[in-house]
Parts: sequence; C-alpha cells; structure tokens
Amino acid sequence: MLRALRTEHGVSAPDLRAALDYAESQLGIADLLLRKDLQTEGGRVLLSRYGELIDLSRSGQIAMRQVLHVHLKRVEWDETDFPIRLYPFLSADDTGTDRVVSIDPRIAFGRPVVRGAGVSTRVIVDRLDVGESVSDVAADYGLSERLIEQAVLYERAA
Repeated sequence: MLRALRTEHGVSAPDLRAALDYAESQLGIADLLLRKDLQTEGGRVLLSRYGELIDLSRSGQIAMRQVLHVHLKRVEWDETDFPIRLYPFLSADDTGTDRVVSIDPRIAFGRPVVRGAGVSTRVIVDRLDVGESVSDVAADYGLSERLIEQAVLYERAA
C-alpha cells in the first residue's frame, strides 16, 4: 500500500508520514492505510470524514470537496466499493459530461480505450499520424468521426 501511494499516486514520503502522524495523533486512526474512505489527489492524502474531505498530508486542512467531487464522480466502483474503471477528462476544458474514454485494468491492460469499443486511443492516434483519414479509422472500428476526434483529443492531452 505504501509503495502504491508513493509510486502510483505521487504521494511523497514526507507527506505520507505527515498524513499517518496526523491521522493517529489528531483523529485516533491507527490503521489509516486500511480505510476505504482514504483517497489521494495530486500527491495529497485525503480522508472523507464528517461530510468533509480532510487533507491529512497538510495537517488536516479541509480540501475543496466541490472541486474533487467532479473528479471522483468519474470513477466507477463495484459492489464492494472497489474502484474498477476511470473515465478521464478529455482535456483541461472538458465539462465532465462525456465519458468517451475509459481506463479499466481488465480491458487492453489498463490502457485508455474508446468506451464500448475497446480500441486504444494510442492506436487511433498512431493510425492518423501515418496519414489515415478520420473517416477511414472511424469506419474500421464502427465509430463516429466525433468519437475518433475525442479519442485523439484525449491522447494528445495526456
């Protein structure tokens, strides 16, 4: 768990230590890493408690829940509250309504794919980069040109 927090979620060792210390000393939580309400965002360790999102790596500051809520809504959970799929934003100005691209460890080894089609966004971009047209790629995969363009938008922004 420690390794995943540090390598996959970008939490620094000092921030992780601060979070563990704060959780134990101020909140009485000895087993922080086993809690399902533990979250990370931007290298920070967060805990949902009493209707607030507490930034444990910043001495308990209340995080901006409304900002994070938009991101958290793009995670799909299974019946045991385990995250199974992510629908990333396509670009910085994405409104959050489209779920065109999905990331699921059970599909394409966790690579971003066009939702429902299983076609890697990287494959689409590679085909366009060698000169194929959007309409030809769309026809090959049975997708609309709009979906192909959105897959390209995501891949170029990533």
